[in-house]
Amino acid sequence: MGLLVLLLTASLAACAGSKVFGGREQPAETSTTTPAGEVTIRFLDIGQGDAVLVRSPEGKTMLVDGGRSAERMREHMKTYGIEKIDLMVASHADADHIAGLVAAAEARPRLFINNGLSGTTRTWERLVDALREQGTTFQKANKQVINLGSVKVRVIAPPAGMGSDQNENSVGLRLEFGDFRALMTGDSEKPETQAWLEQDRPEIRGPFQVYKSIHHGAANGDHQAWLASVRPENVVISVGENNYGHPTRTALKLYDQNGIRTYRTDEQGTVTFTGKADGTYTVTTDR
Repeated sequence: MGLLVLLLTASLAACAGSKVFGGREQPAETSTTTPAGEVTIRFLDIGQGDAVLVRSPEGKTMLVDGGRSAERMREHMKTYGIEKIDLMVASHADADHIAGLVAAAEARPRLFINNGLSGTTRTWERLVDALREQGTTFQKANKQVINLGSVKVRVIAPPAGMGSDQNENSVGLRLEFGDFRALMTGDSEKPETQAWLEQDRPEIRGPFQVYKSIHHGAANGDHQAWLASVRPENVVISVGENNYGHPTRTALKLYDQNGIRTYRTDEQGTVTFTGKADGTYTVTTDR
């Protein structure tokens, strides 16, 4: 199995009161305590869809979306030894994000968060039934802050007035582990991200070491004003064989113009970021 490893080492900035991580400057943390260990974020090779598996240094687990294939999700759960899920999040109710969550429900999720819009498919019904059978607690996204051990997860609720469209009501997540940051916003389209920008939401202000491409690299996902706020160092496009043209040339060109390193699950398999609290991290790919 091919392995690509990227190691970025933190160094002190020349000016006082700031740090540089992977070549980008951000304010120094005021806290004197630094979490130990590493957080692991795996963008699973799930085909056309999203599935992100997070594990804290303490062994707490979060699964964000589950892709379209229950079989592939079960394989990943076995590969990574996931027997218990502390937090499950469905960014929205489209099948390529929730079908695999039905299988993952076997790991007895403690808490399930979604956008509050019920899905209209049998897949959604199966997911709800599976979670209820496991005694999972349901919550609508509402700016929750959840601690997975030393990893802090900030839930970014969809803005008001987005209507009933699932994509434009995608739940966002900001992950913090010391100085290490990650951002995921499902299949958000421009009306939603623009609304977050107008609200000046602090959760979307970068820089971020890790960022998930919106809507599998669709042309109506990421845009310049959004990336100017997020300022990601790396973007992962979760994508498989599809008829939508994902990822689009528009999205790929946008990432290139902004100097963002790009990874694709259809070309490199599962992409894994292992981050430390000082902001340094490694990246490995399956191939």
